[in-house]
Amino acid sequence: MGHIGNVKDEYRAWVQRLAAGTTGAPEPATPGAWEGWREVLEILCTPEQAWLASRLPVLPATLEKVAARTGLSARELLPKLEALCDRGIVLDLIDPRTGETTYFLAPSVIGFFEFSMMRAHDGLPKKRLAEAMEAYFRGDETLAREVFGFATQVGRALVNEESLDDGATPEVLDWERATALIREARSIGVSLCYCRHKAQHLGQACDAPTENCLSIGDGAGFVLRRGFARPIERSEALQILDQARERGLVQIADNVRSQPSYICNCCGCCCGQLQAITVYGLHAVNPSAFVPRLSGERCSGCGLCAKACPICALELVPAGSGERRDARPRIDPERCIGCGVCASRCARKALRMAPREERPYVPLNTVERILRQALERGRLANFVFDEGAGRGSKFFNRVLKALGDLPPAKRALANEQLRSRFVRVALFAMREPKE
Repeated sequence: MGHIGNVKDEYRAWVQRLAAGTTGAPEPATPGAWEGWREVLEILCTPEQAWLASRLPVLPATLEKVAARTGLSARELLPKLEALCDRGIVLDLIDPRTGETTYFLAPSVIGFFEFSMMRAHDGLPKKRLAEAMEAYFRGDETLAREVFGFATQVGRALVNEESLDDGATPEVLDWERATALIREARSIGVSLCYCRHKAQHLGQACDAPTENCLSIGDGAGFVLRRGFARPIERSEALQILDQARERGLVQIADNVRSQPSYICNCCGCCCGQLQAITVYGLHAVNPSAFVPRLSGERCSGCGLCAKACPICALELVPAGSGERRDARPRIDPERCIGCGVCASRCARKALRMAPREERPYVPLNTVERILRQALERGRLANFVFDEGAGRGSKFFNRVLKALGDLPPAKRALANEQLRSRFVRVALFAMREPKE
C-alpha cells in the first residue's frame, strides 16, 4: 500500500500482531479509508507503544512471560503495560483466587476501538479520532468484513421480552433474557456508548441515551478498574434496559451462553454492528431464537413496525384491495435478528415474537467463541500456540474440550490448521501410528 501513503514500521508490526487474533485492524485499499486507518493508529499509540503492543500475546500471559517476549525487565515493562491498559490497547486479568495478573493484546472489536470512545475526557482528541474512525470504517468494506464477515459473530440479539407471544415465554432461556443476565451479574458497570459518542463528534448522533453500554460479571472488571465505566447497582441497570426498550433500541449481548461480558443498547442509525447489516449486507449479529409472527386480522397496515425496524428487515406490501389500509408487513426471516423492536411498536399486538423453527447456535463460552472465530479465519494455530506464550495444561484442556465439541467437519478443519500429532490424537482419539 506504499502508493497510498507511509506508516511507521512500529504500527505495521502492531497491525500484523493483531492479525494473529480473532479481529484485527487490516489495512484498507481505498485512499480515504487508508488515511483514516493510519490516523487512528497514530492517535491511539506512540510508535514505542505500538512496538510494545506488537510483542504482546493474544492470550493472557504473566508479566514475566511478556517481559521475556519484549526483552525488557519486568520492572521496566510494568509501567509501560499499565499505560497501555489505561488506553485499552492491552487488557489485564486478575485471578480472583490467586491475585495473579496476566496481560494480553486487546482486539480491535470488541476492544480498543470501543474503549477509545467510552470516556468523555482522557486526553485523546475525540473529534479527530471520530473522523478518522469514520473514514476507516466507512471508506470501504475492509474492517466490516474482518469483524463481521464470518459465521461466528461477536454479538447476539436479545429478544424484547415484553414482545413475546404468551406461548413463547416459557421457551426463553435465562441466558436469552437481558433482565436475567443483569440479575445474575456479580458486578455491573455502565459506559458511554462508543458508537453514539463517536456520532456526537460527527454531528450525527440521535437522541437515544449515550450512557447505556453495560458491562457485566467478569467483563466489568477491566472497564471498572481502568475507568472506562462507572459502577452501578442492579436496579439502575434494569432501569437502563427498560428505557432502552421504550426507545426501541436493540439489546445485543456477548455471543456466549455462559458468563457474557456486556449488553449494548443499540440504534440502527449509530451502531456499527447494525450498520454492517444495512450497509454491507453482512450477518453481523447472531439472531435471537425468535421471529415476529403476524396476526393479519389485528393489523391495521399503519407501518409503524417497518419504520421501527433498525435493519430494514420489514417492509409494507399491498394486500387484498391494494389500498394503504390493506397493506401488511412482510418480514425477511434471513435478515431479521429477532430483537422484537417491531413487535414492541405495534399497539394492536398484531406482531408478537414466536420461536424460530431452528434455534441459532450460540457458543457455550468465550473460549469456544474465540476458537470458532479463529478457526473460521484460519488462525487457530495462533490461538492455541501463540508464538510460544506458554499456556498451561488447564488452558489446553479447555481448548481441547471446545475442539472436541465442534461438529466433525470443523474438527477436521482444525486438524488441518494445527497439523499437530498431539491435537490430532486428542481430538479424534486416534492411536499414534508407529514409526
